[in-house]
Amino acid sequence: MTAQQPLQVVPIATVVGGHTEVLDDYQGGVESVIRLHDTYPPDEMFQGLEEFSHITVTWHFHLARPEDVHLHARSPRNNPRWPATGPLAHRNHRRPNQLAITYPRLLDIDGHDLLVTDLDAVDGTPVVDIGPYFTAMGPRGPVREPAWPAEMLTNYWADADSR
Repeated sequence: MTAQQPLQVVPIATVVGGHTEVLDDYQGGVESVIRLHDTYPPDEMFQGLEEFSHITVTWHFHLARPEDVHLHARSPRNNPRWPATGPLAHRNHRRPNQLAITYPRLLDIDGHDLLVTDLDAVDGTPVVDIGPYFTAMGPRGPVREPAWPAEMLTNYWADADSR
């Protein structure tokens, strides 16, 4: 078996506005802009995207440090009530490549800007990919998960003004 070669990924956009600090909950109801970098022609890049209610956004936890990565099992949010799980069973910045995927609602397109709501990335976050959300590409068959994610995320999409 050969060693993996590094993959170079260059951000195509940046989050502007919205959340200004990293928080575990109350991510809902906040509007932000995903600003496409000037090297990309927005009319061509965004053509047809306005027909979708939601988009898929892949972004980098840019405020995390490489030493934040944990390669061992631990309880989510360090809560001992929840079972220790490996880093690939978490959705946080402690994952090996510190990448996240979110499905915000697309509100408008204006030039290089996508106006979205419910994007759980902070101002200044590099965006490495954007795509439409296709319902047909969502999970197939019954979805199974343990009880702890629902308990942990009870307030995740609560309106940020509720803080």
